Amino acid sequence: MSELTRSRAAEILASFAGKPVLVVGDLMLDRFVWGDVSRISPEAPVPVVHVRRETAALGGAGNVAANLAALGASVSIAGILGGDDTGKRIAALFRECGVDASGVVTDAGRPSISKTRIVAHSQQVVRVDREDDGAVSAATAEALRTGARAKLGGAAALVISDYDKGAIGPALLGGLLADARRAGIPVVVDPKISHFSLYQPATILTPNQSEASRATGIAIRSDDGLERAGRAILDMLDTQAVLITRGEKGMSLFERDRPTRSIAAEAREVFDVTGAGDTVVACLTLALAAGAQAIEAAALANIAAGRAVSRLGTATVTPQEIQDELVRRSGSHS
Repeated sequence: MSELTRSRAAEILASFAGKPVLVVGDLMLDRFVWGDVSRISPEAPVPVVHVRRETAALGGAGNVAANLAALGASVSIAGILGGDDTGKRIAALFRECGVDASGVVTDAGRPSISKTRIVAHSQQVVRVDREDDGAVSAATAEALRTGARAKLGGAAALVISDYDKGAIGPALLGGLLADARRAGIPVVVDPKISHFSLYQPATILTPNQSEASRATGIAIRSDDGLERAGRAILDMLDTQAVLITRGEKGMSLFERDRPTRSIAAEAREVFDVTGAGDTVVACLTLALAAGAQAIEAAALANIAAGRAVSRLGTATVTPQEIQDELVRRSGSHS
């Protein structure tokens, strides 16, 4: 935990409360069907799941918003929903967690996105996706762009949560990122390859290792490949930093004119990685909005992610849980 002390972490976490953050991106519903398997179907070689319960949570950019809200932020979100029951459920979940969804545009001709995971004995059996990831209509795109730029005025930070499902495009990014630069607020981008060149100006990008490799064309099989890929992204884009998330290997932070710093993942049992990247983005963003240095923000985000993956399903993390984890780590290292 050399990246920050417990007292410094506590100072940053205390500043989370009420920070206004705008999230812009693809909205979706994460459905979970929980059950047991005791036999194989006689109709085909597939397990028969005896359903015990069903739950739903915000997914995609909505999960980033939910994580920010759990961390104490005052969250606004802009995205697109269909005029269907899934869209209504997503809107209700925003209300339940206190997220301002007045920037969400409803497109009655476009289905809301859902991902249904069937889970038996703590393991995913199958995932069923319902989505239309084609281009949105010109009217919907303009309404989203106008609404997002209006919401940016009161924000202390901006998150672009791109799942390449239609909400994020060149026109929206061009205006919004320039506005954020003029306002002097940090911009955190969770990127997708198809839009990579558009994420500028930005404060920090958070690609995973696969995305970093594909964006640069550099195979990441060693520390040297990782270093070259991280530095290549800094050269490609107008961004201050790149945080490459590496799963069980932790994360590596690349900043201009500074040496690369890597943060090891804490060894613990991993139950589910669903939405862990959203937890990283949320904590990283709030820490930057609270005045943390990039390495401090990344260290806190790493701790939050460790908490998130230790639970089944889409999870959120609170500042108190991060504090508790810091206490646990300092105790184990004493």
